[in-house]
Amino acid sequence: MRFKFGEFNTTVLISREIPAIHRIAFDMGIKDSFKPLIIADENTASIAEIICGGGDYPCCILKSGEEHKNWQSVETILSVAVKSGLGRDGVIIAVGGGVIGDLAGFAASIFMRGCRFAFVSTTLLGMVDASVGGKTGFDIFGYKNLAGSFYPAEIVYLPVNALSFLPEKEWKSGMAELIKTAILAGDDFLDDLIDSAANQSKDLMSKNSSLTKFIERAVLYKGSVVSEDFREAEDGKRRLLNLGHTFAHALESAAGFGCVSHGEAVAWGIVRACELGRALGITPKARAVKIVSLIESFGYLSAAPHPLAHNTDALINAMKNDKKKSGGKLTFIVPNDIGACSFLIESDAHLKLLKKILSGSVL
Repeated sequence: MRFKFGEFNTTVLISREIPAIHRIAFDMGIKDSFKPLIIADENTASIAEIICGGGDYPCCILKSGEEHKNWQSVETILSVAVKSGLGRDGVIIAVGGGVIGDLAGFAASIFMRGCRFAFVSTTLLGMVDASVGGKTGFDIFGYKNLAGSFYPAEIVYLPVNALSFLPEKEWKSGMAELIKTAILAGDDFLDDLIDSAANQSKDLMSKNSSLTKFIERAVLYKGSVVSEDFREAEDGKRRLLNLGHTFAHALESAAGFGCVSHGEAVAWGIVRACELGRALGITPKARAVKIVSLIESFGYLSAAPHPLAHNTDALINAMKNDKKKSGGKLTFIVPNDIGACSFLIESDAHLKLLKKILSGSVL
């Protein structure tokens, strides 16, 4: 799959095997000296070793988890890049999930004003969402992804065999983003996912071959959206990819980064978005029930208030620093009858409704 994101070209390759480093060099058209810097975390260091194949390549191993998605980690990458002699013609290769991809991509975007960047995505969340589209960044001042850049990887590998390394928590985190994409893409995708979850849920969570097809559909959908709206224009389609995320990012911030996985927060946020959409008359009841039932079938916590974030004022304050504001107003993406649409919180009545949703007393 090949996409054009603004001035950037991205090739996405889905395969069974984890790519060897000489394959990455070949795919990037590098025939002479290959100068990579491998970025991984404690969970994916072993996969980085597989990629390197015993070769002596510089690696930067970061601490794992959202709580380490910060400037200090970016600085560590830049420091290792300088010490290893990486030049602007070198390649930063991210090996991991969304956190590593965001950190390594941001570092690549600013190192010598931009060096080459490749991403070997090793998590389901990364494969269906974070690895495609070029959003990079880190958390700062207690807010999710407040600093960042648009810098798509030149080449993205989705080696499904890498998913065998994932703990169940990470599977659930990625499945939430897959559900989100299915909601946006329409009922054909959503119904297929519901059928798979009902008929072969254990196989689906155990890396069944059908999951590869869902990954491909998710990438094709997101790639097409981002191709049309790379920098997320105020009235563009890319904003719809934030379904559930205004709620989710606020939950992650209020609970403390790392206390709730991104996917678990997104699942909780999608349920809140369904409640908001129903209260506003935007989300049909039958579609909301379908979505919430699917989320609950995977064992996500769906009820409000969230046990780690009872304080609705803290959640709303976190939302007020969300990047998705429009004209200073909070913006939410809510499901409609065929996909999703955006809605602005513009009145005191809307704000009261939002507080009821967060406290679990709206419906």
